Amino acid sequence: MPVTDWSKLIPKPRSSFLLVECNECGNKQVVFDHAKIVVECLVCGATLARPRGGKAEILGKVLERYG
Repeated sequence: MPVTDWSKLIPKPRSSFLLVECNECGNKQVVFDHAKIVVECLVCGATLARPRGGKAEILGKVLERYG
C-alpha cells in the first residue's frame, strides 16, 4: 500500500487571525486578516483594520499570527 503525503493533498488556509495592538491606547485585540468590515478598537474606537477587497489593511502593530 503506497504512503500518501496528506500535506500536499489537503490545502492550507491562506487566512489567519492576528493579535493587533492599537496605536492610540495600546489595547490588544484579535483581528481577522481578511476582514470585510472596518475593525475598530473596543477601548478607544480607533481603526485597526480596513477592508481592501482581499487581505485587510492592518493599521495597528501586529504582535502575533494565529493559524
